[in-house]
Amino acid sequence: MNVAATTHEFVLSSLEDGISTITLNRPEVHNAINDKMRAELIEAFSTADADKSVRAIILTGAGKSFCSGGDIAGMRARLEAPAGEVAFNGWKRQKNTHRGVAAIHSVTKPVIAAVNGAAFGLGLDMALACDFIIAADGTKMCMSFIKRGLVSDGGGMYFLPRRVGLPKAKELIFSARVVEADEALAIGMIDRVAKPEVLLDAAHAWARELSFGSPTAIALSKEILDKTFERSDEEIFALGREAQAVCYTTAEHRRSVEDFLNKKSK
Repeated sequence: MNVAATTHEFVLSSLEDGISTITLNRPEVHNAINDKMRAELIEAFSTADADKSVRAIILTGAGKSFCSGGDIAGMRARLEAPAGEVAFNGWKRQKNTHRGVAAIHSVTKPVIAAVNGAAFGLGLDMALACDFIIAADGTKMCMSFIKRGLVSDGGGMYFLPRRVGLPKAKELIFSARVVEADEALAIGMIDRVAKPEVLLDAAHAWARELSFGSPTAIALSKEILDKTFERSDEEIFALGREAQAVCYTTAEHRRSVEDFLNKKSK
């Protein structure tokens, strides 16, 4: 078993048997996101994406929460800014927020959110940006932005309708009601539920299932699948042709075909 770890101030990264686990690490504030954590998160995902030994990524939280959302200190600073600077400061902050979400969503490897506790606001948006979500039994989730007079700013308005459908997404966002893991599973907001004590083990086992194949084929498939709701069938077919041409050249494809033919000839 190969285990390696990297520690930043607010984000931890470990690598075990090809699975990178990225952990939000501000448990004293329920892993609320501040600017430093966001920068470290972007770095952690970029590093994992570039590392050929990493086949899949798990995002989770330290302590009893996954992520409570944006840090209240940042909200306070925003309110105290001069009136003439609020909009532009907010615009710059939003660009950084979207860089963080894009770092999760655009990574070329399968990403699983292992939601170990409360996921509210931006925390839930970040989980939704992952390819798959497994949550601990009893976990509470909430699109809480309306309670602060805000809109979902971390991609939730893009990702949530794709999981639960448009009317249900509107209901969850407008009401800001708390959804527990069992209901979230029933409506398709998450994919699996596990006992808290085995959550990470279950996420690791699932990550291995999702990443056994050719990294090239997985990356290209993910890139195309993420565009299927926005592109026409002809555009998706064209992207598939281009991707398949690349796959024909890979060592993984050649090796698998040779292995198959050798078995057939015996």
